[in-house]
Amino acid sequence: MSPVFVRKLKLLALICVFMGGVAVLYDLVAGLPDTSAAAVDTPHEHADTLSGELLPPHRHIPEEGDMPAFVVGVVLGLAFGVLELFALERWGRRLGALAFGPLVIAKAAIYTLVVFVASHTMGLIAGALQGRTLDEFWRSMVSPETWSVIIVTLASYAVLAFFVQINRMVGQDVLMKFLRGRYLRPTQEDRVFMFLDLKGSTTIAEKLGPTYYRLLNDFFHDLSHPVMMARAEIYQYVGDEVVLTWELGRGIRDANCIRVFTLINEAVAARAEEYHRKYGVAPEYKAGVHCGPVMSAQIGDIKREIVYNGDVVNTTSRIQEMCGELGVDLLVSGDVMRRLSLPETHAAEDLGPTSIRGKEQQVDLFAVRPV
Repeated sequence: MSPVFVRKLKLLALICVFMGGVAVLYDLVAGLPDTSAAAVDTPHEHADTLSGELLPPHRHIPEEGDMPAFVVGVVLGLAFGVLELFALERWGRRLGALAFGPLVIAKAAIYTLVVFVASHTMGLIAGALQGRTLDEFWRSMVSPETWSVIIVTLASYAVLAFFVQINRMVGQDVLMKFLRGRYLRPTQEDRVFMFLDLKGSTTIAEKLGPTYYRLLNDFFHDLSHPVMMARAEIYQYVGDEVVLTWELGRGIRDANCIRVFTLINEAVAARAEEYHRKYGVAPEYKAGVHCGPVMSAQIGDIKREIVYNGDVVNTTSRIQEMCGELGVDLLVSGDVMRRLSLPETHAAEDLGPTSIRGKEQQVDLFAVRPV
């Protein structure tokens, strides 16, 4: 199963559980007895609505056929998740030009509208089959219960849209690490790093001017799917360079730290024509890969991030710099090569011990190329 699909399923499950909890809470609050004088003197009336409401109105005595609140919440969560993660994913990217706040509000409003229209259309059909009148349907549309549910759904979807956008901003796995507090205390761990840098970026930037940053953004956007497919994390963007990292086992497994470069090549090649049409050039890049122990920690107060400190980070950067000198697109250290099984689609040329700037000891390097 695709790693991207698995990640989406996990996020979809979290969304469904969240909405299920919201629905249960809403049902409990709606069921609290009204102790006001008006409520004591007059019976509590409920609008007779059709079966297609977003959430069924609360009744003190549950009627036969009422759907449990948690199930209704899960259905609402499923609707949001399917729209956001699958059905409208590409369409949603067109909203990327919006600022963060308007983007969250727009997504919440659009998804609520879609669910509202779909559920009430089904309710209208079901009501017609049961012999209900159109007048009853319109009364249910403007009932206080319906509007309260719409407001709760809109607010819940806004929270979910906010969470999804934050997850994308800080990184797919990084947000969960923050939530779990994994790096509250410094931790030593073995990791694989890849420094990937655009070739000739200075020349391209001078030629394109401000448009260069649109090219850079398109390129980084095209990295997203390959990065997720190779189970990598985007550690940071540094100018026109992106730093990827894996936990050692995950990076070595299936040669993910090598495979990601191939996946990026395929993604860029698929859009080469578009790049040339828009910018007159397609991105070319080089990368260095190395592994070793690092200290991982969460730092900062008003701005927090997870950082990795260790010689391996600096060495990987230096290996990437050697690509230009050696005329190689992908340089991999001997420490990595000794741990992984190179796919049959690739060949490695042993360049032997090589002197690297800032390192007293030479580093074994391999030039890795597709066969």
